[in-house]
Amino acid sequence: MKVANNILELFGKTPLVKLNHITKDIKASVYAKMESMNPGASVKDRIGLAMIEDAEKRGLLKPGGTIIEATSGNTGIGLAITSAVKGYRCIFTMTEKVSMEKRRYLQALGADVVICPMTAKHDSPENYVNVAKRINTETPNSLFIYQYNNPSNPDAHYHTTGPELWEQTQGKITHFVGSLGTGGTVSGTGRFLKEKNPEIKIIAADPYGSIFKTYKESGVMTEGTPYLVEGIGQDMLPENVHFKYIDEIINITDKESFHLSRRMGREEGIFSGGSTGTNLAAALRVAKDLDKNGLVVFIVCDTGERYLTKHHSDEWMREKRLLEKDKTTLGVVHQTKLSGGLPNMIFASPEETVGEALARIEQYNVSQIPVIEGNRSVGSLDEADIMSMILEDPATVEKKVSEIMGKAYPVVDESEDIKHGIQYLKESSAILVSQYGRIVGILTRYDVLDFV
Repeated sequence: MKVANNILELFGKTPLVKLNHITKDIKASVYAKMESMNPGASVKDRIGLAMIEDAEKRGLLKPGGTIIEATSGNTGIGLAITSAVKGYRCIFTMTEKVSMEKRRYLQALGADVVICPMTAKHDSPENYVNVAKRINTETPNSLFIYQYNNPSNPDAHYHTTGPELWEQTQGKITHFVGSLGTGGTVSGTGRFLKEKNPEIKIIAADPYGSIFKTYKESGVMTEGTPYLVEGIGQDMLPENVHFKYIDEIINITDKESFHLSRRMGREEGIFSGGSTGTNLAAALRVAKDLDKNGLVVFIVCDTGERYLTKHHSDEWMREKRLLEKDKTTLGVVHQTKLSGGLPNMIFASPEETVGEALARIEQYNVSQIPVIEGNRSVGSLDEADIMSMILEDPATVEKKVSEIMGKAYPVVDESEDIKHGIQYLKESSAILVSQYGRIVGILTRYDVLDFV
């Protein structure tokens, strides 16, 4: 039978996939190295296994020992999977920036997770690396495996990722793009490819706020500033960043990283994290200036399932003010509306009494509601107008809604651009949003103004 003896035998040997839609105006070929297809769904599976096996060979890990690491999640997952097979305990420190999906994944693999402040500088006792070091000193039979200066990190890519790319492209690769975090992927893969062909360009993608580009170009150490993309960039210099193998560092914004990650899922069917969007952005910048002989490979670092509550969430993107407003539909505005716990639709029936409708308006503390019959918008009620009518004639509360309702709100499909919605709202105080012909929500002028 063709079977794996354990899950560790499935690490590596990930495929290359050609991009076809995002690159339609580019002459060069752009390929995605699908590291998200590792068992732990990230490029870090390779180093998790390599670092543990190296520690075992050197006698640093004893049976029943505890592995401690500072991680943004993916290296921790690779270590936790390997530890589950080999019988080690794991404790991981992470910053509060790391997605909840990664935290829960690590816990599901049996690891302990310690969350540290995202704003703690590298020399602060609260920095997640320093917290890991302290836990290591306090935990018997433990090893702080420290991916940032562990030579097994780049060595794993020198012995696996680099040879795979050389073989898969039949030596035709002209540019390799990977993000800089610990430095292992770019340094190890870059070293192998440079040994095969010194003309191959090694490009490092890095978020704005990280220190790498400025340091490589000027030798000046700057202070890092916060950014949102996870797992890449630094505010210090890891030993595993080998600049001699890096030809260029390209800075990419959070916005471009997240938008390209989202586009790749929708246009190429490749569901990925934000750092992959960073890599893709750099790869596209390089590829646009190449002819048909150019062959660019970039790393798909991990899967988008780890960021469903982050950049793959319209609500999160809206909160961070990263949604593209010129491409925003009314459906997006409706889905991300801050409802305050209100139902999507608060409406009145034309056959109920005004008093019943007014009670609903007061219950949910809204000022206006549509009148819906079946699935049709037939009228509207405004709290101020109702109160004026009741003051003039108290018997109004016993009348049917249909007798006093105002003009019906327009019904607009969720696929319509927000700009069209604004045009409707010039004439009406609210619009109703429909989805496949079914009314699903209401947007007021305030809702749209708040979104914008």
